[in-house]
Amino acid sequence: MQRLIALLLLSLPSPAVAGGFVDLRDAPAVVGDAAAGAAKVTVCVACHGAEGNAVVPAFPALAAQHSGYLYQSLAGFRRRADPASPMTPQVQTLSDADLRDIAAYFASRRRNPPAAPVVAGLPGARLFRDGDAARGIAPCQGCHGASAQGHPQRGTAPRYDYYPALAAQSADYLAARLRFYRDGGNADTSNALIMRGIARNLDDAAIAELAAWLAATPRDTASGDYP
Repeated sequence: MQRLIALLLLSLPSPAVAGGFVDLRDAPAVVGDAAAGAAKVTVCVACHGAEGNAVVPAFPALAAQHSGYLYQSLAGFRRRADPASPMTPQVQTLSDADLRDIAAYFASRRRNPPAAPVVAGLPGARLFRDGDAARGIAPCQGCHGASAQGHPQRGTAPRYDYYPALAAQSADYLAARLRFYRDGGNADTSNALIMRGIARNLDDAAIAELAAWLAATPRDTASGDYP
């Protein structure tokens, strides 16, 4: 899988990004103060729900997400300063310490269980774990773990904290993100560039299958950054 990632990074065109490109393979560990972050998320929970458990399907759940991924996502919104993004005005006045504290806070919260339990044998499960060589689809578990809890090597080096846990995430949000990457959306980090290459062979049916299975898969509380 690491060789596949290296080949993808080399084969894809370099992105033209005004805010610069961030290579997360060399990014340091993210350290923040969850208690301080609790006082900084009043605006966040309006869209992402109490303690980061979003109730609107279009918005991602932030609870129990890895702090590195959350921090880099927030930093990306600030770096890109896209006027079309509703996140831009929310992060422009925040310091780097604020972003780290907010990431630490949401990483420490517990994700609500899925509304519907996972069903064994869903086509999305097989696609996630095994991929589909005939369609050129790589298995997702290489970067997100066999049960979508995060990178299998998370905890061994900071770089692996930048891969998100996908379990118990909104199917609508996941499908939108996969279509974004498939259709050549902005990729200003090494991980986003990898995802753009991985997703380019996904059709709408495959995306729907993956999103449905992931949304029904519980987030393993033992794998989160909980206090």
